[in-house]
Amino acid sequence: MALSSGDAFSTRGRGRRRRRGRRGALSEINVTPLVDVMLVLLIIFMISAPLLTVGVPVDLPKTEAAAVNDERQPLTLTIRRDGGVFIQETPIALDELSVRLKALAGDGLDRPIYVRADGAAPYTYVAQVMARLSTSGFTKIDLITDTGAPDEKPVPVAPAGD
Repeated sequence: MALSSGDAFSTRGRGRRRRRGRRGALSEINVTPLVDVMLVLLIIFMISAPLLTVGVPVDLPKTEAAAVNDERQPLTLTIRRDGGVFIQETPIALDELSVRLKALAGDGLDRPIYVRADGAAPYTYVAQVMARLSTSGFTKIDLITDTGAPDEKPVPVAPAGD
């Protein structure tokens, strides 16, 4: 004859043990507070993430390249379409660029430098900044673009002499 859990604690035939409830110990964890905290953290990160981007607004050109991941904090150099150059969010003259970047980089000339150039900025401005960076001894220079397909197709140029 098999006994059920209710029979094991019954008072029939055995001592006068009496139990108030027939429920066992509650072994489940209440996850509602955990879910509440996680949702609050998610909302905080969703609101604060767009605020962490560099503040100088430029229209980056579109490319199909993937994003670059690096653990060290890079120096960001921004070139606006009017030729204005910024280190992080501070405007800088082109003549002072290498001195200021070396001061910010310290001993680490291999620290990555992200160059964010406006898509409408003349190529000469971008080339001058890149030349200053390479002659200053910086070895890790990255051009930042938006990911995705280009907005418009390049217009083919007819070769000279046709």
